[in-house]
Amino acid sequence: MSPSTVTVTGSGIDPVAIRRDFPILEQQINGHALAYLDNAATSQKPTAVLAVLDQYYRRDNANVHRGIHELSRRATSAFEDARSRVGRFVGANDPGEVIFTRGTTEAINLMAHGWGLEFLNEGDEILLTTMEHHSNVVPWQLVARRTGAVLKWLELDDEGRLRLEALDRTVNSRTRLVSLTHVSNALGTVNPVADIVRAVRYRSEAVVLIDGAQAVPHLPVDVAALDCDAYAFSGHKMCGPTGIGVLWARRSLLDAMPPFQGGGEMIRIVRRESSTWADLPHKFEAGTPDIAGAIGLGTAVQYLEGIGMSRIARHEREVLHYALDRMSTVRDLRIFGPSDPCERSGVISFTLSDAHPHDIATILDAEGIAIRAGHHCAQLVMRHFGVAATARASFYFYNTTEDVDRLVEGLETVRTVFA
Repeated sequence: MSPSTVTVTGSGIDPVAIRRDFPILEQQINGHALAYLDNAATSQKPTAVLAVLDQYYRRDNANVHRGIHELSRRATSAFEDARSRVGRFVGANDPGEVIFTRGTTEAINLMAHGWGLEFLNEGDEILLTTMEHHSNVVPWQLVARRTGAVLKWLELDDEGRLRLEALDRTVNSRTRLVSLTHVSNALGTVNPVADIVRAVRYRSEAVVLIDGAQAVPHLPVDVAALDCDAYAFSGHKMCGPTGIGVLWARRSLLDAMPPFQGGGEMIRIVRRESSTWADLPHKFEAGTPDIAGAIGLGTAVQYLEGIGMSRIARHEREVLHYALDRMSTVRDLRIFGPSDPCERSGVISFTLSDAHPHDIATILDAEGIAIRAGHHCAQLVMRHFGVAATARASFYFYNTTEDVDRLVEGLETVRTVFA
């Protein structure tokens, strides 16, 4: 495949036209048009989301649920409509099962504190993977320390895939929780989550929690089809605002869990000696929520639905294929993750000769190309591959083959500098 500035159109998406919805992409960085390839860290926001945030604060700003006046009614309606829309987006038809959080990290911590501390006991086993983001490791380490539960690990193979054959010996009657990522933020590996859930169900009665931060923005997700018990994701990675996220969990699970935080909104009755809790989902949403964030996320979901998640996934797969092919021509470049593009998402972590990933990112930034460098909050992955850090390019539906070509040209500049 030769370098090209023609946009990928086999998916039915015209990313050049779509880019016009994203004002931030129109700017120049260091005299170059911005090529934004840091989407695994956060995505950019379309004008529809920017407009609804502006409208809320200009026209509807009020606290939700308890107000009788018109502004509160409008804010509450928009807030709860967003909850329903976001729930349907991931296959959840019960709005009470959709808990707004600050992001994936808080959603996992909600499960760790609300379920883990309440129901795990000494000797119970928690199964994690060495592919996890720190947000799906550290909360469970804290829970294990306080409850006496034991952490078990599912390892990676040489290509960064989970060794699923080990499920036979790692999942047993003592396994109470399995928590794993749907898509690796550091490798791009797409895990066969439905198959893993079936294998866990066959061997135990464990609760299964999925970190979907890197999946929901890029793939069609249906929590009912996956048959998991809980699923966490963030708004800012899917064209929504920062500071808003979601924990979806089965109603039976949420009903059994105590509140994560105490305060206003999450109570039914407060007496001197004790309190009782509000119905779902408000039981887990203490205090004034991020109203604008939730409304913005609802609009982001509507925007993504307008494009179509299957089309988004297909476009990203085409860009990924193109990028893997083009980057393979760069000498001394090492790409981490599955060699089969069908097993990965639009994330490419790499090293280049002796150049430090931070130096790679700095040189690319001078040419207007934004990537990420570091351990990506996945030090277990880095340790598995024997590196301290990688450079990471990550794509979204507004990226083009021209972005890829510029990345490859920038990497050739890096090679020249460090020759």
